Amino acid sequence: MIGFDWRRPVLALQFLTRLPTPHVADFKPELLAGTVGWFPAVGLLIGVLLAVPLALLAPVQPWLAALVGLIIWTWVTGGLHLDGLADMADGLGASHRDPARFLAVLKDPHLGSFGVLVLIIQCAAKLILLMLIARIGHWWLLILAPAWARWGVFFWQTLPPLAPGMAEQFGWQRGNAGWFWTGLLVAISFLLAPPLLVAPLLVWAYRRWLLKRLGGVSGDCLGAGIELLESALLLIGALVVLLYSVPV
Repeated sequence: MIGFDWRRPVLALQFLTRLPTPHVADFKPELLAGTVGWFPAVGLLIGVLLAVPLALLAPVQPWLAALVGLIIWTWVTGGLHLDGLADMADGLGASHRDPARFLAVLKDPHLGSFGVLVLIIQCAAKLILLMLIARIGHWWLLILAPAWARWGVFFWQTLPPLAPGMAEQFGWQRGNAGWFWTGLLVAISFLLAPPLLVAPLLVWAYRRWLLKRLGGVSGDCLGAGIELLESALLLIGALVVLLYSVPV
């Protein structure tokens, strides 16, 4: 491919996961901004890494498969987005609608009670959802959900940055990757996991909430959005399959 820069997918893997990657010399912030186009691809890889052990262990015990899946999920991502979710929860809980206070809490490295509570709820939710996926055996839900969640960054990053940082850097480059991944994920979901076609609506709803409630976006808000979308998609997908037996 003409003009292909191998550093961008490598940096996307380095940023979003703990998987081993080649060393990238002469790093520049502009390179990180260009990695966004590879976020859904990393999401697909994460989904495959989750689906394989879950599929192998599900016949033995769904709860065991879910526990192993949650451990792998947390290790592969390094808890990156969980940290963003916890920070945003602390900020919302302690800011009392004061924007300056919200940003101050986001920058505080200490974890507050709101963040701890949300982390417990999120990990418990993912454990139960992984158990349901292991029980019903619809692996495409698990493979595609992380990709759709990272696809959301294409649209959240266009909001005004609340402060200089990751969200601002990701907004530097807005190419055509979003359209490519939109078409690909819609096509695959239509064929293999129709319940996940609700993803664009959820992405839009979170974007609207960020704009109305916060007036913009930060790196922590991006991470929180990925976590929330992953859980929401798995929940919707599992419920649709269980209640309506939709083939996926």
